[in-house]
Amino acid sequence: MSQAPARQLPAAWKLGLLSLLYFVQGLPFGFQSKGLKLALTAMGLSMTLVTLTGLLSLPWSLKILWAPWVDRHGNEKFGRRKSWIVPMQGLLVLSFLVAAFLPPNEHLTALLVAIFFMNLFAATQDVPVDGLAVDLLGPHELGGGNAVQVVGYKVGMIVGGSVLVTQLPRFGWRFLFFSMAAMTLLVTTVVFFVKEPTTHHGEGPRPHLTWRELRDRLKLAITGPGGAWLLVFVAFYKSGESLAESVFEPFLQRVAGFPLDQVAGFGGWGMIGSLLGSVAGGLLATRVAIIRAVGWSALFRAIPLVGMWALVAGLIDVSPAHIIALTTLEHFFGGMLTTSMFAFMMSKVDKRIGATHFTLLAAVEVIGKSPWGLASGAMVDGFGWPATFAVAVGLSVVFMLLLIPVSRSRLPAAQPS
Repeated sequence: MSQAPARQLPAAWKLGLLSLLYFVQGLPFGFQSKGLKLALTAMGLSMTLVTLTGLLSLPWSLKILWAPWVDRHGNEKFGRRKSWIVPMQGLLVLSFLVAAFLPPNEHLTALLVAIFFMNLFAATQDVPVDGLAVDLLGPHELGGGNAVQVVGYKVGMIVGGSVLVTQLPRFGWRFLFFSMAAMTLLVTTVVFFVKEPTTHHGEGPRPHLTWRELRDRLKLAITGPGGAWLLVFVAFYKSGESLAESVFEPFLQRVAGFPLDQVAGFGGWGMIGSLLGSVAGGLLATRVAIIRAVGWSALFRAIPLVGMWALVAGLIDVSPAHIIALTTLEHFFGGMLTTSMFAFMMSKVDKRIGATHFTLLAAVEVIGKSPWGLASGAMVDGFGWPATFAVAVGLSVVFMLLLIPVSRSRLPAAQPS
């Protein structure tokens, strides 16, 4: 069923606030998914062990367990969402400061524990931030609103996973984490002075749902028309991309022989492409039906994935020019898909349980893509690099096939109070 395109950009203060909050989330995840992996690869650990560090992001999959509690509770005077955002960001600052004194070659186990807690605090912060986004964004603001969220998050990933990592040889380990702590503290200070809206698009304050009402609404969202297809659709959309991205940079280090700082630089190009793609996806989702934006983005994303397979298989020269081109294109179209997909997810959220429902969909996304990233190292060790990238291409094709039943199913629009 076709959707009316969204054509309105959110107010500047909404864009600024959301971009800062999602930027904070991107810092620790960017370091874990990029910087930590590069550091451990340089230490000579097996690819299986390197990719298994993805388990440290488990709180992002489990946050749905405590999302209802976060959704229901909060100090209305200080701000229902701010009551969770501010303390979680304070704890995130503390975890950065602890990690600054735990270089991996001396305190690897303790560092991994610290990174786990970074993810716990960032994942918990994500629940009220998503709820705030659902509260703030109207139905015609989803394209632009989700674009700035994705861009803010990815800028955080660039800073935490590429920019600061490239400066490790010059400034050292503590500089990396002190910098992330300072930026998070600055954003937290800004949040203190933001007056959180107490109404939703002029509807007036909402009474808290009882646990039973929340449970019934969430159950209806899952078991209602098209609910199951939506969950499968969300679970598959990042699977092939996650598999390929998890081992592409280690391939460049271990097989192609590029040094850590140069590989981090390649990743920086990719993240620039991702930012531009995220903006393009938001613009696309404002001009066509959101499900069509998802479909076009998925089709284009498959092209550079095929190119990455060809490079790994030896059909394309492993040159810096080819690496930068493929990395930039893959991240560009992946960014388009992420923005349009998040807009699609938000368009289906029951706004009375906005934080809980969107957190469920976001958790399904993480649960769907995580096994492929975790298994990627074992797949490389067992079957080789070309076979692993061929599977990534196949998973992307499977997702495109899912567009058929999802576009035909009668998915409900976002439910207001």
